[in-house]
Amino acid sequence: MKVLFVYPEYPDTFWSFKHALKIIRKKAAYPPLGALTVAAMLPKEWEKKLVDMNVSLLTDRQIKWADYVFISAMTVQKQSAKEVIARCNKMGVKVVAGGPLFTAEYDEFTGIDHLVLGEAEVTLPQFLADLERGCPKHIYQSEERPDITKTPPPLWSLINFKHYSAMSLQYSRGCPFNCEFCDIVMLNGHTPRTKTSQQLIAELESLKAHGWRSSILIVDDNFIGNKKKLKEEILPALIKWMKENGYPYTFQTEASINLADDEELMNMMVEAGFNKVFIGIETPNEDSLVECNKAQNTNRDLEQSVRKIISHGLEVMGGFIVGFDSDNHNIFKSQINFIQKTGIVTAMVGLLNAPRGTRLYQRLIKENRLIKSFSGDNTDFSLNFIPKMDRQTLLNGYRTILQTIYSPKHYYERIKVFIKDYNPPKIKRKIRIEAYHIRAFFATIWLMGIVDKDRYYWWKLVVSTLAKKPKAFPLIFGFSLYGLHFRKVFEKYLRSGEFQVSSESAR
Repeated sequence: MKVLFVYPEYPDTFWSFKHALKIIRKKAAYPPLGALTVAAMLPKEWEKKLVDMNVSLLTDRQIKWADYVFISAMTVQKQSAKEVIARCNKMGVKVVAGGPLFTAEYDEFTGIDHLVLGEAEVTLPQFLADLERGCPKHIYQSEERPDITKTPPPLWSLINFKHYSAMSLQYSRGCPFNCEFCDIVMLNGHTPRTKTSQQLIAELESLKAHGWRSSILIVDDNFIGNKKKLKEEILPALIKWMKENGYPYTFQTEASINLADDEELMNMMVEAGFNKVFIGIETPNEDSLVECNKAQNTNRDLEQSVRKIISHGLEVMGGFIVGFDSDNHNIFKSQINFIQKTGIVTAMVGLLNAPRGTRLYQRLIKENRLIKSFSGDNTDFSLNFIPKMDRQTLLNGYRTILQTIYSPKHYYERIKVFIKDYNPPKIKRKIRIEAYHIRAFFATIWLMGIVDKDRYYWWKLVVSTLAKKPKAFPLIFGFSLYGLHFRKVFEKYLRSGEFQVSSESAR
């Protein structure tokens, strides 16, 4: 059997980092971990190839080579996925589809021969058994939550590591919380399921054997869902392995804000090599947090929690949302003030949307407020429901937030706040300078320090950092490239014609 895995293209969004990746000559941020893991579940004797459309074009010849095209995607990749399916149909090649997009919205697609939905550890073996007998069904579904200690490591041989800026691993699935707007519980369950420390170390060894020596994203939706196991088994094993191997990696992951409540856990994560954590902060409006059942964020000083995590040596990347029913006209200024005061440099602010199947989606249907399906990108000025706030007021306020926080003056000021609170970890790493590091260094100086009309703010940041905290100086270059990407994407949205650009400058 010849199987071609196709990973559809991401549009240019705040999350794509495409403009930053171009400068360091990388084609995508992360490889398609789900497809690589499913590839490892197929019979070893089958021929397997992968085309990541974020890295290279999908050719007709590649499609014709395959007996089956396996396609997996997230909602934001929907349009590209439909185009791939149409091309396969035209050439008479059978399509097998699975992953988050199809699990949630399979009824919106035509031209798919076999839908293998839910978690592949359960439904894929059923499909393969029927295929062996010559009677595969159209759809395979299951609500069973598999034991992921049986999940094989990804089939890394299918990718070219040079195309990616970071690798990705999965340690756990599921989240103990149940936020109204989030589809994680629907897709992966409420109880966190975890791999063993032996599995995690084996996957690190595999990446090391392939020559990888850079950043790794642990893709869990809440890495600290099972704190006890982390502190007793996983992190001690990770710390030991990292020390023995000279700290070849840095890790980033996603966690809930209650990480700030556990000093021991933060210290262990930093000792294990973690340097970034994405946290869904959502809003400083307590009423909106209660509305969306973000209980872990309520009854606490969010600003102090963020500062505490940063002070332990972890960069906080923050997710924010505007458009809750409880939001009023003051929310836009409140979001800006919170982001600037906490020094969250990578602040991803989006409009509230209702993904298919979420409790928010169900509530909005009952209230007759749902108007269309979710695009998968909550930063593209689109809403899939009727908000309580006047729609144009909400969109204009959202535009003001982005125009402000991504402007050079505010963005570089935020980096200064972060560096002031940040305590770099005291870890002796084997630093391997790659060619792209050198390119990024000089490109940043050229773009931010010479070409940019707002270069004054950049040089002010450089001088301030060298004078007050020189150890944090290298961070400026990555932050600067991210800032460039955010501004370019925002400017693209403004040019789209949906909004009249304000004559007032955020600078």
